Amino acid sequence: MLTLSSSLRIGIYGLEEAPVGRVGLWPSGYKGALKAAGAEPILLEPDDDLSWDQVLKGLHGLVFSGWKDGNPFADEGLCHWCKDHRLPLLAIDDGMLALNAAFGGHNYQDVGREVPEALQHRHRPERGLRHAILVEPGSQLAGLYGEGEIVVNSEHGQAIERLAKGFTIGARALDGVIESIEWQNPNWFCLGVQWQPASVTASGLDIQVFRGLVDACSRKGKSGRRRMAVSA
Repeated sequence: MLTLSSSLRIGIYGLEEAPVGRVGLWPSGYKGALKAAGAEPILLEPDDDLSWDQVLKGLHGLVFSGWKDGNPFADEGLCHWCKDHRLPLLAIDDGMLALNAAFGGHNYQDVGREVPEALQHRHRPERGLRHAILVEPGSQLAGLYGEGEIVVNSEHGQAIERLAKGFTIGARALDGVIESIEWQNPNWFCLGVQWQPASVTASGLDIQVFRGLVDACSRKGKSGRRRMAVSA
C-alpha cells in the first residue's frame, strides 16, 4: 500500500445513508470510510446549472453511489467525464448499475423475478442478508481482497445482465450474478461493487475498496507531478 494523505480530496456523489453504527474501527457511511482510508471526503450535490468540470473541480477521486431517481443522461455524462479525465472512480450499488448503463451495458430491474434461480439479493427489509462471492484471479478486486471466496452484504434488487464494453468482471455471486466490475485498461482506476462496503452490515475487510480508491488517487497525483517536473 502507498502512504496515504488527508490532502487527497474525494467526492461523494449520490445516495448516502446516515451513519447509524460502526464498521470495524470506523463509523459507517462513506465519509467515515474515506477518512479511515486516509482521504478528505467532500459531499457533492447535483446541480443542473453546473458543468462536470465545475462540480468535480479540485477532486482527486470520486465515490458514486447513484440516485434513487437517477437521471441516465446525467449519470452517463458523469461516468464519461471521469473516464476522459482519468479520475479514479468507485461506483457502489446503484452507482455500479448506472456506470454499466452509461457505457452501453444492460441491467436487470428485478433479480428475483428475472433470474428466479438466483440467491436472495434483496433490498430492505432483509437488512443484514449476506452471501459469498468469488473474486476473479488477477483482478483489481483480488489485489484488494485476495483471490477466492469472500462474504459481502446483499442489499440490492437489481443487477448487471449484460456487461458494458471495456469492463471486465471482478467477482460473481455463487449463483453467477455479477457483483463487481472494473475497467480493463489500467490507465483508469474504475471499480464497481454491487454490495454496500460502508453500511453497518459490511465487514471490516470492506475498507479495502476505499483504500484502493485512495491509493489510485495517490498514484495519479504522483504521476501528474512527475510529468510536470519533466516538462519544466
